[in-house]
Amino acid sequence: MNLIASFLTEAEKRTNQIAIIHRKGKAITFADLVSRSANLAGAWRGMGVQAGDRVLLAMGLGIDLYVALAAAWRIGAVVVFPEPALGVRGLRHAVRATRPKAFLSSGLYRVLGWVLPELRQVSLRLTPFDHGSGPSQVEEVVAEHIGLISFTSGSTGTPKAIARSHGFLAAQNACVADLLAPGKQREVDLVAFPVFVIANMSLGVTSVLPNWNLKRQDKADPVAIAAHMRRCGVTRALLPPSICERLCQLEELPSLTAIFTGGGPVFPDVIEKLARLLPNADIVGVYGSTEAEPIAHLHVHDITEDDWAAMRSGSGLLAGTPIPEIALKLHDDEIVVTGDHVNKGYLDSRDDTDNKIRIDEEIWHRTGDAGRLDEKGRLWLLGRHEARVHGLYPFAVEVAARSWPGVIRTALINLSARAVLAIEGEPANLEAWQDNSRIFDDITVVPVSAIPLDQRHRSKVDYVKLTRQLQAMSNA
Repeated sequence: MNLIASFLTEAEKRTNQIAIIHRKGKAITFADLVSRSANLAGAWRGMGVQAGDRVLLAMGLGIDLYVALAAAWRIGAVVVFPEPALGVRGLRHAVRATRPKAFLSSGLYRVLGWVLPELRQVSLRLTPFDHGSGPSQVEEVVAEHIGLISFTSGSTGTPKAIARSHGFLAAQNACVADLLAPGKQREVDLVAFPVFVIANMSLGVTSVLPNWNLKRQDKADPVAIAAHMRRCGVTRALLPPSICERLCQLEELPSLTAIFTGGGPVFPDVIEKLARLLPNADIVGVYGSTEAEPIAHLHVHDITEDDWAAMRSGSGLLAGTPIPEIALKLHDDEIVVTGDHVNKGYLDSRDDTDNKIRIDEEIWHRTGDAGRLDEKGRLWLLGRHEARVHGLYPFAVEVAARSWPGVIRTALINLSARAVLAIEGEPANLEAWQDNSRIFDDITVVPVSAIPLDQRHRSKVDYVKLTRQLQAMSNA
C-alpha cells in the first residue's frame, strides 16, 4: 500500500489536466507530474535512497516540492517536513529529532545544508533536478510503513515529531476527500495548506498555490489575492481565517462555490462577512489539529439564529458536528479524540505523556481544547483548556466580544490572578466595551494596539507573548 497509488490512478484519467499552478502562473499537468516524479525517483534510487530511508525535505512552496514528494513516496522513502513557521530553528530541530539519511533542498536551503552543523552531518544531498538512468517503479509498502514525519507548531512547547504511516495518511485523505469532493466536473482550488494539495492530487482536483507570504498571512494584500483567483480561474478556496479576514476587507470577491477555512478559530463575524460577500457559496469552518485533521466542520447555512445569538452572549464557538470517522469525548471539559486518522503516539514516546491517554484500552489524543456538546450532538469550542480564568473559558468571552462595536481581535488572559480581556480595536469604544463586559463577572478590559498571533497561520492568539506585553505595560 503506497499513498501515491491513488494519485497515479487519478492521473491516468486526466493526463492533460493541470494538477498544480504556481503563484507566478507556471503550471504542471498530471501527466508531467507523474513523469517528472518517476524520473526523479529513478535518480534518487540510483544515488542510494531506499524504502524506509528518511529524507528531510527543505524547499519553498512550489511545484518542485510536490514532484519531490511524489518521487520520494514512489521509492517508499519517509519524507520529513520541518515546521516551516519556525524557520532555521525548525529545520535544525527536525534533523536532531529524525536523523535523516538524505537532505533534499533547493534555493537558499541548499546553502543552509553546508552552514548548519546538524545538516553537514547528512551526507546524501538531493535536489529536485537530479538525473538518473530512467523512471522508477512504485515500491510496494505495507499500511504500517511510515510515509511522512511532520511536526506540531511548537506554540505550546517544543515541536513534537508526528510519524504518519501510509495507512494513516490514506485514512486522513479519505476524511478530507469526503469534505472536498468536487461539486462539479472541474474544480480549481486555491490551497493554503500543503496537506490539502496532497489530497487534491488524489482527487484529481487542480490546486492553485498561494501568492502571499505564508509567514505574514495577516498582512497579505486582499486585492492581489482576489486578482490571483481570477487569473487562475479559482472556483473554491481553502484558507486560514487570517486570509479570510483580509478578503473580508474587499467590497467584492471573485465568484466561488465554496470556502473552507481552518487552522485556527473560525469566528462568527468572519464567516458572516464571507457569507454576505458570497451569498451563493458554501462557507465551511473546519476544526482539527495537527494530530487529528479533521475533527468537525460547520456549514454556515446550518447556523441558526439561536446559534448566532448564543455565540454573541458567551456560549463559545460553534464548531459543528464531529465527522463520522472520529470518536470524540469530553474528559473534564477537554476534547479528546480517537480514530484511524488520529495520531496515537509521537516519534519520541516521551512526548506522549501530556497528550495521550488510555480509555477503555484505546489510545485517545488530548487536543488541549475545552469544549461541550449540545443536545444536537454538535461541538462547541471554549478555548484552551488550561487557559480558564476564574471559571471562564477564553472563547466564551472572546467570541462574544468580537461582536461589540469597533472590536478587531480579543484575548482573555490571567494577569496577576485577574481576568483581563485585551481588545484590539478602536479605543473610542472603550466605554461600550466596559459596559458590554458586565455580562461576565469581574473582567478588566484593556485596549491594546495589536494582539500577537501564532507563527504558523497567524490565526491564533499568542497568549504567552501577550501576557508578557501586558505585564510590561502594568509595570511601566
